[in-house]
Amino acid sequence: MSDRMRQGLVTAGAIFMIFGTLYGFGLIGTPVEQSSSGSLSAEATLLAPAVRAFSIWSVIYLGLIGYVIWQWLPANAASTRARRIGWLSALSMALNGLWLLVVQVEALWLSVIVIAALVATLGELMRRLGESRATAAGENLLVDGTFGLYLGWVSVATLANVTATLVASGVDPDPEVAEYLAVAVLAVGAVLGAILARVLGGRIGVAVAMGWGLFWIAVGRLTGQPPSDLAGVTAAIAAAVVVVATALVLLGRPARRRATEHAYDH
Repeated sequence: MSDRMRQGLVTAGAIFMIFGTLYGFGLIGTPVEQSSSGSLSAEATLLAPAVRAFSIWSVIYLGLIGYVIWQWLPANAASTRARRIGWLSALSMALNGLWLLVVQVEALWLSVIVIAALVATLGELMRRLGESRATAAGENLLVDGTFGLYLGWVSVATLANVTATLVASGVDPDPEVAEYLAVAVLAVGAVLGAILARVLGGRIGVAVAMGWGLFWIAVGRLTGQPPSDLAGVTAAIAAAVVVVATALVLLGRPARRRATEHAYDH
């Protein structure tokens, strides 16, 4: 794929994402929280983050637009990292836009497939970014930081998406059972965050976004509807687990580097 074709593909993905966002924000269609009969609102399930959590999208969208501009700059046109993630970044933005359109037509199970594909795409994209270092601090913040936030937030959103879809499909356990199920899903989220920290080398953006999402699930359950102290406390613990796991990976880097250098010396 030529550099120009890759840059155009990334731009097309961004345009489609913006089109979907116009629907998601209600500028054209129905706002996400009101679509699909309200199944994705902040008060729909025990795994729904409080409304303020979604402000993270503003940062992610700004970062993605900045990335689109970055990859068009002459100095970055032939960047190895830009080439490695080009089609994956385009696909991630296209899937983002597609998800927003899918929920408009109340195809919740299809939305689960789309968001799962988005997580897989971003996971592979972040793995590729980890294969080489950013050439400048600005690139690290804009590219690695943006896609780290993107992956972290979508990972938490997937848990909420699956839960909302099950509830909308008629899965309606007793309140006590529902709380225990929420705890189990949140535990999965904590484990996922720890795995991502380990596999991706302790990406701060991923940890920040996952911690943010889980924290606002805690806020939603402890101060909003539906209330659940058990789910709220568990969500707060899950957020802490993700952050601590990432910190431990980062703290372990110097020790591993010294061990590697020592091995080469001998």
